[in-house]
Amino acid sequence: MSPQGRGIASESGDTFRILHVSTGNVCRSPITERLTRHALAHRLGGAATGGLIVESAGTWGHEGAPMEANAAAVLADFGADASGFTGRELLDEHVIRADLVLTATRDHRAQVISMGHSAGLRTFTLKEFTRLVRAIDPATLPPLDDGMAARARALVRAAAALRGWLLAPSADADEVYDPYGAPITFFRSIGDEIDQALDPVVTALTGVTTRR
Repeated sequence: MSPQGRGIASESGDTFRILHVSTGNVCRSPITERLTRHALAHRLGGAATGGLIVESAGTWGHEGAPMEANAAAVLADFGADASGFTGRELLDEHVIRADLVLTATRDHRAQVISMGHSAGLRTFTLKEFTRLVRAIDPATLPPLDDGMAARARALVRAAAALRGWLLAPSADADEVYDPYGAPITFFRSIGDEIDQALDPVVTALTGVTTRR
């Protein structure tokens, strides 16, 4: 079962697990986890999640630590729920169970891949995955009648196939920088970056192009 406060769907039936990874699991990855959950709820309506489970962890995770106050403030700005969150360190089992791993930086991506578990084809930086998803024709994905998990798996396969062909325009283009210790204004700019990066991803997953 998913730890309390982590998953947005119970692990029954056909599920698809998204794991967001940063360093401490108190700033970037909690923001990304909760904004993903918030966006899915808005697109799908209420508690419907289509079997998607969204979690996060940190490569140097502060196990049991609360989310940074500024990170929680950013989530409040978006109307997203910050309650019940506790940090955790990235473990092998998290990578093994994840169908898609989205990291804050290229270094995080490399660390996840170095753990093994055939993670390379399902691990991307968040901004990298966004760039690849934008290039995928939604008509080539399975219809939602086949289930959102099937659609999500096809999306990951298509993104992995494009990775060697659609390169980042610059070395920094795929990075989400760490706001830890920064003022709330920088946290808000990072929150905006994350939200903008998630938008096309959630659209591709749900087939819903406008926010409710």
